[in-house]
Amino acid sequence: QVQLVESGGGSVQAGGSLTLSCVTSGPSYSRYNMAWFRQAPGKEREGVAAVYGDRTPTYADSVKGRFTISKDNAKNTLYLQMNSLRAEDTAMYYCAAAGVGWDPPLLPRSWSYWGQGTQVIVSS
Repeated sequence: QVQLVESGGGSVQAGGSLTLSCVTSGPSYSRYNMAWFRQAPGKEREGVAAVYGDRTPTYADSVKGRFTISKDNAKNTLYLQMNSLRAEDTAMYYCAAAGVGWDPPLLPRSWSYWGQGTQVIVSS
């Protein structure tokens, strides 16, 4: 079973940048589709970005052009580079994994494995 550990969250002013990391352990990392989700207080968890194998990543409309998802298979690590951060990006950010063989949509129920989350706070 895969285990996910996020890091890199913190507090930043609007317009700033952060890079989140998610280290994966367990069965072969490259076998999994990987994604980032986030959950703001009082709101449902929402998909941010996903990468399916080596294909072009998928992004939520709210982060297109500002966030970049990438992974380093040699380091078993998933990244989320976040630029031009806004107050509305404030949330707990979660790394998620799902087995390959299909492309799960950016919906929480479609992903099998989750990290514990890392907090991002953007002040305006």
